[in-house]
Amino acid sequence: MPFDTPPFTIRWANSTDVPAIFSLIQALAEYEKLSHAVTGNAETLHKHLFGDRPIVEAIVAQSATEIVGFALFFSNYSTFLTQPGIYLEDLFVLPNYRNQGIGKALLSHLAQIALTRDCGRLEWSVLDWNDPAIAFYERMGATVLPDWRTCRVTGSAIVQIAENS
Repeated sequence: MPFDTPPFTIRWANSTDVPAIFSLIQALAEYEKLSHAVTGNAETLHKHLFGDRPIVEAIVAQSATEIVGFALFFSNYSTFLTQPGIYLEDLFVLPNYRNQGIGKALLSHLAQIALTRDCGRLEWSVLDWNDPAIAFYERMGATVLPDWRTCRVTGSAIVQIAENS
């Protein structure tokens, strides 16, 4: 029996969603074998999503009673295009809710936001071993760039670079 409406909705996150989003972040870290790297907390996430100066945004996928997926993103800029862009930091759907179109709906909704904002790019990173995600993104029309590598500076390395003036 087909659904008249999907068994989930995609909507903007609100402040009461933060504990659920942070729980999904922890589940994502576990999936990526990076639980040890989660040092943040829901309070800081709340400040960054809904504080006086928000720096990230989120949309969520909600089943009838729970948040089962999310996409967290922020604005970036392409100097080559001279246009804004969106960087998708995380997209995650709980395992029991996969293969129901939720990931596709989250990514499609984010692409609609990018179009509304006249963005020239929608970008994200994917771990090289995550074949299911890579295949999903390619089916959605994304190109996995073979010649680019992510550079990251954290913690004391930021201090070191800052002091090398």
